[in-house]
Amino acid sequence: MAESTDDRLRLLIERVERLEEEKKGISDDIRDVYAEAKAVGYDVKIMRQIVRLRKMKPDDRAEMEAILDTYKAALGLG
Repeated sequence: MAESTDDRLRLLIERVERLEEEKKGISDDIRDVYAEAKAVGYDVKIMRQIVRLRKMKPDDRAEMEAILDTYKAALGLG
């Protein structure tokens, strides 16, 4: 019993390690895409914000934008 449990644990650990390597590779790829965008003149900071906004649900995005507009108006940025 203990041996099969040990094997299962080892396999799970190895899967996590492989996934961590894949995640690192994907992170490197994303960084390369942003570097390419910057090289051709795009504002990477704004691109990151757009990606973040596109991940949001439309209702959540609308709520965030409404609150942001309220705060900007309160601070005279508006």
